[in-house]
Amino acid sequence: MKKITVGYIVKNYGIGLVLVVLMAFFSIARPMFMNPGNLVEILRQVSFMGIVAVGMTFCLLTGDIDLSVGSNVALSATVCALFMAAGPIPPVGGVNINPIVGALLGIIASTLIGAANGFFVNEIKMPALIVTLGMMEVVRGIVYVMTGAMPIYEGFEDYFRFIGQGSIGPVPVPVILFAITFVIGWIVLNKTVYGRYVYCIGGNAEVARLSGINVKKMLYSVHAIAGFLCGIAGIALLSRLNSGQPRAAMGYEMEVVTACVLGGVSIAGGEGKLSGVLFGVLILGVLFNGLVQMNFSEFYQMIIKGAVLLLAVGFDTMSNSRKSKLVDKSLKLESGGSA
Repeated sequence: MKKITVGYIVKNYGIGLVLVVLMAFFSIARPMFMNPGNLVEILRQVSFMGIVAVGMTFCLLTGDIDLSVGSNVALSATVCALFMAAGPIPPVGGVNINPIVGALLGIIASTLIGAANGFFVNEIKMPALIVTLGMMEVVRGIVYVMTGAMPIYEGFEDYFRFIGQGSIGPVPVPVILFAITFVIGWIVLNKTVYGRYVYCIGGNAEVARLSGINVKKMLYSVHAIAGFLCGIAGIALLSRLNSGQPRAAMGYEMEVVTACVLGGVSIAGGEGKLSGVLFGVLILGVLFNGLVQMNFSEFYQMIIKGAVLLLAVGFDTMSNSRKSKLVDKSLKLESGGSA
């Protein structure tokens, strides 16, 4: 029987305790915070970020990262909006495309950007941080060029709004999309050979390669998955806003990385669970909603967002450093004993 200690509780249940404490604090500070309508709205708000966070988790677990996710979400949304627009907007020349076709084209566009990230990482051997940082600017620029930096309001069918604004019973459709994405991601990472390969590459890419894993193919796939899920989130966000906003999802990259690392996914790769990411997403949603209700200005919210990211990454770095020292110490003891 395992001994229950404070350290054990913090390690296994700390992220859940943080969520409970945050909700308790905001419910005391603002009694309306626990209103069922507000809680449902929090779930709706975090759903878009949560879908993207699932894709980011795949990247982080291999030791890579994707900082282009915010721009990629905007690309998917604006491509779909352009093809559905009834007005004379290129490239459709005034033809009103079926929303399903427009959504598919938006998702394809974002998936191709993800695959392009994989190309630069694999073939040019550029660090994923640099590749996706550059792609973030390139894609955002493409979005501004395509839209003329103007929102797109025309051409949206009423039934298309159901994706982002509708509900099935009491549950908003975006929450259902997030739940489906999360479940599929959890199954892939925990119950398939592909998932084991993802963790193996994050643990040690060279060992994974020598074990017969096609590391290059895997890295292409995780970046494509991240791009695909950005596409899904972009279509849902477009439906929610009912307009193609070129500035949509601005800053998503920081929030998504924060949610993943806060949920226990290591920046170094090979460690973390999607269940932890779910709690990380919920914590950010509760935190930001509570700050708004307490009338914190946007500037203070920016400070808090940055501080949370620094704390999460700092804790992850110290944890990895501690583990590395323990491994080195163990290896020295073994070599000493064998000698």
